[in-house]
Amino acid sequence: MFRSTGQELQNTAKEALEMLQNVEEHGLGEKKFFNGDNIGLVDLAFGSIVYWLQVIEDVVGVKIFVSHKFPRLHAWLETFKQVPIIEENLPNQDEMLVVFKRRREQLVASA
Repeated sequence: MFRSTGQELQNTAKEALEMLQNVEEHGLGEKKFFNGDNIGLVDLAFGSIVYWLQVIEDVVGVKIFVSHKFPRLHAWLETFKQVPIIEENLPNQDEMLVVFKRRREQLVASA
């Protein structure tokens, strides 16, 4: 999604939307975390993907991870981000946004 434009961006966004729908419907269920009551490897991996996805969405101007489509995943993400060790180590999204915007401009210009 980050390097895509036009129709390619729309196709990539559609694939990401389908992946999120699968995780929403089949991955989390009614559990607090993917591993139950405790954070596991899936939470760490998926948490980093979704956290970065939110910045990428802002950079490319396409919203995929919206709360009304993915209520369980949004609730999970908020719970995940509030765990002290996670909260202390998440990168600042505003700073990421500046860096990602600049990098995307460079990539699109060179394509």
